[in-house]
Amino acid sequence: MKQLVLKVALDVLKGAPLRLLHTPTGVLCNRNRKLSYFEDSPQYQQLLSFLSSLSLDSQQLETVIASAISKYFAFSMLSHRWDSGELVLRDIEGRSIYNLGGSMEGLAKLQQFCIISFRRNLQWAWSDTCCIDKESSAEVQEAIGSMFSWSRRSSLTIVKLGNVFDGGSFADSVWFTRAWTLQELLAPHTILFYTHDWSLYMNHDTTNHKTDPALLEELQKVTGIAKQHLIDFSPGMGDARLKLHWASCRRTTRPEDFAYSLFGIFQVHFPVIYGEGGENALGRLLAEVISRSGDVSILDW
Repeated sequence: MKQLVLKVALDVLKGAPLRLLHTPTGVLCNRNRKLSYFEDSPQYQQLLSFLSSLSLDSQQLETVIASAISKYFAFSMLSHRWDSGELVLRDIEGRSIYNLGGSMEGLAKLQQFCIISFRRNLQWAWSDTCCIDKESSAEVQEAIGSMFSWSRRSSLTIVKLGNVFDGGSFADSVWFTRAWTLQELLAPHTILFYTHDWSLYMNHDTTNHKTDPALLEELQKVTGIAKQHLIDFSPGMGDARLKLHWASCRRTTRPEDFAYSLFGIFQVHFPVIYGEGGENALGRLLAEVISRSGDVSILDW
């Protein structure tokens, strides 16, 4: 039974980010360490005890196990505009973020993100600042190609609106001007917006801002994206011109990232080549979309 649980756990973890922060301890964990935490957890012992009482075939057992393991490894994702002093993987590897000192804004943001996730009963959390080894081109390629699916699989996306203060509005936030945050808005099923001081936006006390009619109305106005797409977005080639239009006013620091940030939205994958230039990257993206959709009208996006 333990071997079956391990097999299913490995399958579940294959679809999750390679590294996650363990919110109770603040430690960054790779897949092996995540498995160790699981095997030492009360949930693991409870699962083994529960399984021993069942009379099911192997397929039914795998379904039960996968459900329990997916619940244990449920994770949150941080969506934000990068500030100066963000912590990267090398800064926290082998250390707890709760034990790190200093006044860097990036550290306080990472700590608060994990604390909020923990308080919302999520033991795992992902941030693009420190959960990717940016020195590994293969890992960067995998992360860029997987971020949409990770966001969709996440139990919660926490958005930090760093420049929105009490009484401010979505219209004040630079978060809505960035290309990467488009997929981080559309992909997740559950999202919460937090202001500069980590208060829920407009004090809307809810578990999901995508179910709040007033916030959806405001989101539609500031993004130009209809409510049905905000609530239940479908990636792929459908409405290709419309999707490009949503992205058209957004910006990236690196020019190639405008195209790369749309991989998940269109469900396309091709090599990430930093240095090729924004026009070449966008040209490759448009060629792929036209080839698969047959819609040349997207050139008028």
